[in-house]
Amino acid sequence: MSELTSTVRTPPTVPAAGLQRRLVSLRVGVFLQGFWLWVPVEKLFMTEIGFDAATIGLMAAAYAAVVPLVEVFSGVLADRWSRRGVLILSGVALLLSVLVAGLSQNVTTYIVAALILGVYFAMYSGTVEAMVYDTVLEETGSSTGYEKELGRIRVLEGTALVLSALAGGWLAEVTSSRLTYFLTLPFTVGFLIAVARFREPRLHQLDERRSLREHLRVTVSTVLRRGRLVPIAVAAVGTAVILQGIFEFGPLWLIDLSSAAVLYGPFWAGLMLTLSLGGFLAGRLHLDRRPIVAGLVVIAIPAAVVLSFSRDLAVLTAAMMVLATVMVVAGIHVNRLLHDAVDSTVRTGVASGVSALSWMVFLPFALTFGAVSKDAGVHSANWLLVAVTVLAGAAISWVTLRPRSRSWLR
Repeated sequence: MSELTSTVRTPPTVPAAGLQRRLVSLRVGVFLQGFWLWVPVEKLFMTEIGFDAATIGLMAAAYAAVVPLVEVFSGVLADRWSRRGVLILSGVALLLSVLVAGLSQNVTTYIVAALILGVYFAMYSGTVEAMVYDTVLEETGSSTGYEKELGRIRVLEGTALVLSALAGGWLAEVTSSRLTYFLTLPFTVGFLIAVARFREPRLHQLDERRSLREHLRVTVSTVLRRGRLVPIAVAAVGTAVILQGIFEFGPLWLIDLSSAAVLYGPFWAGLMLTLSLGGFLAGRLHLDRRPIVAGLVVIAIPAAVVLSFSRDLAVLTAAMMVLATVMVVAGIHVNRLLHDAVDSTVRTGVASGVSALSWMVFLPFALTFGAVSKDAGVHSANWLLVAVTVLAGAAISWVTLRPRSRSWLR
């Protein structure tokens, strides 16, 4: 019997205080790893060492290509070995990537740093979500608190990114964009220390140990053979590509408008605030209700269209924030549906597989967006984002509003 029928609907039996105490070190770690002082001025720094819109797209595609190659195997490693251990390895990759990027003097070296960053993304993605889900399940006997707890994680991530964006933009203005990379390193070390103190759940280790070959077979067949996972995966991929597209290419609008360096910090802080806003709203909005889902889709599509026409930075920032917030809310809900539908023993592997698919889709998106931006401008390239938003809206509507019959879960 799957967890969906055997454990997910079991009423909570353990006081919430135990859950909150157990998640403290993970929350601290997530907050510290989100302190990326270099991110708000990254595109500015990249142009200083020789990048243009096309090579920025190439760089994004480069690390997007690395992620799928590593992610599924890192997810299986997390399920078979230790999710905390994989998270620590991701932190080591992040530390090395930021160091190499800060030392970069040309496009080639920076792309090497981006490739290492891809390893971080591959190991981090899906691991934290699985750790939170299984901790909630282990402590309370139910998954009903997952969206709220993951929402809190997103709030902490967003808060750290907002604060570091403001600080990073100011530091770049008074010192240099390069220095922001080196000042980020101590926060990453703090992340490693905090994660090492987290007591990870063991639900994924309770069943009889499978061979590696069998584990991979079960992970792949879980994604391909369960009908419900297909639309969930499509919705997850859509929300992920939109968010990554906004975060990766959003600063190109500032470059197009010849904005001052000091504006990069507040702009990036606004984008990062959407993680907190989305995390806050995710546990409070009921996405199983048709009017709410329809409202989110109706809001998202016009927000994406605005980016193709407006040349006012305030309007552009607001539109990106609205679109990103909607995608964060939808993404958290879809993420819960994904975890509800699979066993703990393959949870990280399945989540990593879906995430890997997102990066595979993002790779041609990034190359095309960068090329069109160079030739026709970022406003024209944005029509790619509009198209993905329409498709994601349709997938989100399908997966959240379709009746959840037992046959659909199989």
